[in-house]
Amino acid sequence: MTTDARIKDAELRYEQAVFGGDHDAIAPAELGLDAVEADLALARGRLVHARFLADRAADPAELELFERAAELYGRLGDERGEGEALFWVGTYHQVVRDDNERALPAFERALDLATKAGDTLTTSYALRHLGFAEHMADRLDAARSFFEESTRLRRELGFLPGVAANLIGLAYLAAQQDRRADAAALLAEAEELAERTASHGVLRWVAGARDELDLR
Repeated sequence: MTTDARIKDAELRYEQAVFGGDHDAIAPAELGLDAVEADLALARGRLVHARFLADRAADPAELELFERAAELYGRLGDERGEGEALFWVGTYHQVVRDDNERALPAFERALDLATKAGDTLTTSYALRHLGFAEHMADRLDAARSFFEESTRLRRELGFLPGVAANLIGLAYLAAQQDRRADAAALLAEAEELAERTASHGVLRWVAGARDELDLR
């Protein structure tokens, strides 16, 4: 059911309850609006996160929105939605607060729920960020495994900008493991994919990685 349909349904059920005396009409309408609120909170939280990435100014409303979405999806029994919202809870802790200890339980739960729900995209995101956590803990082989599995899923989905982003992470790992030829090849493929998909932000990341790794 679309957002508009859920709101219209709530209006109709209000009339059924008030004018028709059908009080059982209220609860289904409330559940429908919970779904609308969850979708809105998740979408708004993602925009707040995008703003943080642009200006690096943290907004505590971001976490509140993602936690509210996770709570509502959980109440609705929507494992797919709950998994996605929990991924973003973890992302807030990892990316905004630099707190992997608090991020990891959210990522692990998100991975479990997304896998059960068949949500391959969220699964790929959870794996990617678990890879970041392993990299920051200097567990490079584990980090590489997470990134490679995330990349495999993204290739299956045809999510090429996401593949390119992951290849950059793999390039950093390769350079740190003294596999500089592999790192250069990974960045070359990331650049090709980013150019093909007009992913200009990813192209900037490729250029930054080449500078940082001295691979120009």
